[in-house]
Amino acid sequence: MNPILPLLQFSDATFPVGTFSFSNGLETASYEHLVHDADTLEQYTRSAALQAAFSDGVAALTAYRGALTGDYDVILDADSALLRFKMNDEARHMLCRMGKKLAELGVHLWGEDTLMGRWLSDIKDEKTPGCYPVAQGIAFAAAGIGERELYASHQYGVANMVVSAALRCVRVSHYDTQRILYRLAGETDSLYEQARSMTLDQMHAFVPEMDILASMHEKGKMRMFMN
Repeated sequence: MNPILPLLQFSDATFPVGTFSFSNGLETASYEHLVHDADTLEQYTRSAALQAAFSDGVAALTAYRGALTGDYDVILDADSALLRFKMNDEARHMLCRMGKKLAELGVHLWGEDTLMGRWLSDIKDEKTPGCYPVAQGIAFAAAGIGERELYASHQYGVANMVVSAALRCVRVSHYDTQRILYRLAGETDSLYEQARSMTLDQMHAFVPEMDILASMHEKGKMRMFMN
């Protein structure tokens, strides 16, 4: 199979892992008038992409390499390290819910007697949290897609989650959101070159405003999204 086909499938906005349920904190940012137009949306989306680039993206690459070599302990290490890295409960909930969904879908694609099947079993037995970027690493390895493409797909997914949510809570158009996605796509290769040599211990992200917004959402009154 041409690997570009499953790459397109896994990167599709309609891929059934529940991304439409989350806004990556944008809902609260919009409610507090921090994001209110195309310019502020682009700033917010870039911040979300940068936050993920050197944390979630590193975990995804680590899990991918573990899946290729059959080193299951590496996958478990990436999973637990990423969950510990997340400061707010809503981010942890988002990663685990989407990760389990992808694992369940992966079992339907490749069968239970696979690495994905083993990982899903451990998620159900609460032996590992089941973070989404780790599931992406396993899935892309199983589908024969390269790690650069994995990283690009992951970063696209983060940005697309934000701009898709924006169409429901910010005064922007499809033209605005597509322009933002196109601009951020041009930055992905540079981020990959930095992230590709990073270890789990080197994961970092400093966007405290997003963690504050997530904590506000937990007690907030507006509920278009789960976070």
